[in-house]
Amino acid sequence: MSVNLAVVRGTCSSPAEVRVLPSGSTLALLQLTSRAEGGATASVPVVIWSPPAWVEELDTGDEVVALGRVRRRFFRGAAGTGSRVEVEAEMVARASDRRRVQTLIRRASASIENLLT
Repeated sequence: MSVNLAVVRGTCSSPAEVRVLPSGSTLALLQLTSRAEGGATASVPVVIWSPPAWVEELDTGDEVVALGRVRRRFFRGAAGTGSRVEVEAEMVARASDRRRVQTLIRRASASIENLLT
């Protein structure tokens, strides 16, 4: 069995970018900066399909927790075909929203438990 699970806690390095696609679908793009022990940083792009309304209000410096899967997306641009690795979130929470973060952690834990059965 394979698993693709990502949990990221980080600070928004820019305001949320919300897009409405020609299909009518809505997505939000977040750029999170995550700091590991030892001071190493990683910039993690996060995509949220049909985001809750509060996501549109996220601004630089806001801290968020995201649960999802890592995905490599291919696209065509003026320079040709390109790709991007991102976290496609199924659930997001403000880091200060303890109840929602706990729900997110329970969901991640359940996914990990499924690996053991």
